[in-house]
Amino acid sequence: MYKQIAQNKRRTIIIMMVFVVIIVAIGAAVAYFVNDWWVLLWVFIASTIYAVIQYFAAGSIATAMSGAREITKKDNPRLYNAVENLSITTGLPMPKVYIIDDPAPNAFATGRDPEHAVVAATTGLLDIMNDKELTAVIAHEMSHVKNYDIRVSMIVFGLVCVIGLISDIAMRMMFYGNRRRDNEGSPVAYILIVVAAIFAPILAAITQMAVSREREYLADASAVNITRYPEGMIDALKKLQSHSRPMKNQNSASASMYINNPLRKGFFDNMFSTHPPLEKRIERLEHGKFNF
Repeated sequence: MYKQIAQNKRRTIIIMMVFVVIIVAIGAAVAYFVNDWWVLLWVFIASTIYAVIQYFAAGSIATAMSGAREITKKDNPRLYNAVENLSITTGLPMPKVYIIDDPAPNAFATGRDPEHAVVAATTGLLDIMNDKELTAVIAHEMSHVKNYDIRVSMIVFGLVCVIGLISDIAMRMMFYGNRRRDNEGSPVAYILIVVAAIFAPILAAITQMAVSREREYLADASAVNITRYPEGMIDALKKLQSHSRPMKNQNSASASMYINNPLRKGFFDNMFSTHPPLEKRIERLEHGKFNF
């Protein structure tokens, strides 16, 4: 477990570096296109400032995008008590508790560290889970907090958001610049900016997928270690499988934070999904439940 925490802290630094490199690559393509290398410097400065802001603000952004609202014990004693009890069990600071008014059963954890963590669950999850299954799901999310997975997810969330935004801006600049310069731009510049704008989001998605899938397996196993009840996690995953549906407020950038994929399934679902299939997660727990 300590090895995983240390590994996730190293991954955070690596992901931040990858983030800056991708943004600088897009900036270089735009700078070459407009023939002004000061653009690259400003993109680098802006990406660095954004990375710092993202580190402190991503948790709040993620909860706002999900439509989650913070609750107290009197608002929903069942959810609040589940989080509070597991906070005591794991020795972690009590995270803020949020609830999402959505019939899709799901939950997530976010924040930059255990001292600034958030745990959220949908009304749909609370409706279908019994107390043992709800405890297993919250234990899964608390495992993400304890393992510092939330920090990695937060940085990836910011990476995907800004890459998509800057890629869109780069493409618009290309077409706008094309009209301004009456088609006198260099063909190489057009190729560079198109390649950067198309492949940067794909690279961001692959990065998101790579850091997310194994974390889900680990959090499932960690939840069982916390609760000492494998059947709770197994039954919870089975209910997520049978009641799975897309959430109302969908965002691909934040999808990796959830216990189950909140997006509509499409052609590229298996290729770029941030989550391993639920049946494989259940299978792993079934095979290992006597070893916990």
